Amino acid sequence: MRSITIKLIAAFVGIGLISILVIVLVARWNTNQEFEKFVSNRNEEEFAIRLTDYYRNHGSWDGLAEAFRQNDPFDPHALPSKDVFRFVLSDPSGLIIIGGPPHLQPGDRASQADLKNSVPLKVDDELVGYLVLGGVPFERNPLESAFIRQVNNTLIYSGLAAITLALVLGMVLSRTLTKPIRELTAATQAMSQGNLGLQVSVRSRDELGELAHAFNKMSADLAQSINARRQMTADIAHELRTPLSLILGHAEAVNDGVLPPSLENFEIIREEAGRLEHLVDDLRTLSLADTGELSIEKRPCDLKKLLQDISSVYQHRVQQKNVALELDVPSELPSVQADANRITQVVTNILDNALRYTPENSKVTLAAGEVKDAVRISIQDSGPGIKNGQDVNHIFDRFYRLDASRNRAEGGSGLGLAIAKSIVQAHGGQIWAESVEGQGLSVLIELPVTSC
Repeated sequence: MRSITIKLIAAFVGIGLISILVIVLVARWNTNQEFEKFVSNRNEEEFAIRLTDYYRNHGSWDGLAEAFRQNDPFDPHALPSKDVFRFVLSDPSGLIIIGGPPHLQPGDRASQADLKNSVPLKVDDELVGYLVLGGVPFERNPLESAFIRQVNNTLIYSGLAAITLALVLGMVLSRTLTKPIRELTAATQAMSQGNLGLQVSVRSRDELGELAHAFNKMSADLAQSINARRQMTADIAHELRTPLSLILGHAEAVNDGVLPPSLENFEIIREEAGRLEHLVDDLRTLSLADTGELSIEKRPCDLKKLLQDISSVYQHRVQQKNVALELDVPSELPSVQADANRITQVVTNILDNALRYTPENSKVTLAAGEVKDAVRISIQDSGPGIKNGQDVNHIFDRFYRLDASRNRAEGGSGLGLAIAKSIVQAHGGQIWAESVEGQGLSVLIELPVTSC
């Protein structure tokens, strides 16, 4: 994290340094240029006024050059040397009176381009000559030099202050930006040591905020998954322990002579062994579903006939419990591609659960119908329903029971609905439950027709 912080600080400072350096250089150059132009224009105007005053006082330009060589009465900074003139003065016709640059000497005639860029000199609205400046005609006086030097120093100091501010802001912003990353790193390291379920603060709505949200969800899901796996392991151990304890207990009792070797005692051992085998088969089915290896052989399936056969098989059982099983299937149902044995397993698991919670003198309804591009199968019981609506979302969880006090003999293994969900999802369908307290529970299955 320190390397990222240093890189961010270096990036902030580097960008700030380059930007400020460019700004300072451009501002300094532009200030110097504009100030030079201002001073030149101002001195040019003043010099032109002084020249016209000389002409007005003397009536001609006679003696002007000698006056400059002896003592410049106009601008003491106009001439670096008394032998070199930095300006050209011509009469109205363009004839050079005082020469400056080498290409314009006294007696020469100025070109139209030189006269076009010169300053006309007028006395009482009469044109008396032209002032042609060459190079940098005027030097800055001490005050002007001090001013421009102060401006340049101010720009330099401002640039240094801005660079310092960029460094401070870079440090603050880099630490602010990397703080969520440091927190995520610390949380990840803690999770690697077994501290699950950690949550980090979501400090923004940008990409880092989305990363924190994703981490929190991953952490919560992982903790829930680990806890569910631990709980499932404990439930499996409990489920296996119950029939094994009964089998071992009765076998040892018969062997020790505590119980007689009667048909009744051997039947108890056989039933518990059957329960144990059924539980192992259910666990194996779920294991295959988890790994994507659950065997599904899809073939054209007549759901109407399948549901009728299931209803016929359950008639004796529902009569023993004094419960009516109503079949509500239309005369025609679209054929679907499905594994008939697996769909039968799904429906029977749900029916077993429905009959378990349906009181006597009531009914269970097994219905089917076409909806959009799917066939929907519903199993509706007449039980008490689910009091807490949130529990509806959990009835397909493994070993989940609405009534924790219900024993295993009455409540089954708690894997039937979980197996049903895995099989339906393997067919590309969906399964869910709906319930209103006091009005029973309805489990609905949809199998796509398009999968045919």
